[in-house]
Formats: sequence, C-alpha cells, structure tokens
Amino acid sequence: MRKVPNLSISPEKVFFIIAKSRQSEGNANQSDLAADADDDMPEDHSNRTDRSELSGFIRGLNVDEQIALVALMWLGRGDGDLDSWRDLRAEASRAHNNRTASYLIGTPMLADYLEEALTQFGKSFEDFEEHL
Repeated sequence: MRKVPNLSISPEKVFFIIAKSRQSEGNANQSDLAADADDDMPEDHSNRTDRSELSGFIRGLNVDEQIALVALMWLGRGDGDLDSWRDLRAEASRAHNNRTASYLIGTPMLADYLEEALTQFGKSFEDFEEHL
C-alpha cells in the first residue's frame, strides 16, 4: 500500500470550496434559464455573491494552502497521480501568483476536479456532509 502524501490544506476547506463552487455553478445555471425564459427579468446577483465569497475565501488562504489547492485541481483533472504529487505541488508553487482565486474559479468543473483529487487522498465529500 502506497503512502498518501500530506496535504497542506485541510480537507474541510477544500470541501467548503467544492460546496461553494457547486452552489455558484447552480445559481449561474438557474440565472441562465431565467434569462432565456424572460429577457426583462432583473439579473440574479446571487451568483456574483457566491463567486465573490468563494474568491475571498481562496484569497484568504495562506500561500501553501493556495498551492495545494491548485495542485489538487490538477491532480483531479488527471495531470498527475499521487506518485507525482510532489511534482504537481512544485509546479503549482512555481506558477503561484496573486490570481489564484480567479484561475480556480474560472476553471470549468473545479468542484469535480477537487472532489476527485480528495478521493485519491481517501477523503469523501459524503463523509464531510455527514458532519454538517
């Protein structure tokens, strides 16, 4: 059995980001449907609020946590595996800048990628939801 690398971000923080990302995507889809149904309807600002809250949360993470989050996203989308975790983290560290939140939020399927990555670390979103 291979040794699972340590994360420098708590799974709870990642699960919060997954939940907020899904909420933001859901509100965006509802807004798109409402806009298609009636062009005279006022714009729904809940999607912007969710994205703003998510962006603020990610910006509030320390640098190590932001780097781990980017590496997790890459892991989840298949850019590597647990055996290459150190390499993914090193590349995320080299690429780190002050636009991490925008980069992550702008990534389609962010929640799915993060959830997939955490399953490789033996963590499940369902286990997290049970504790709420």
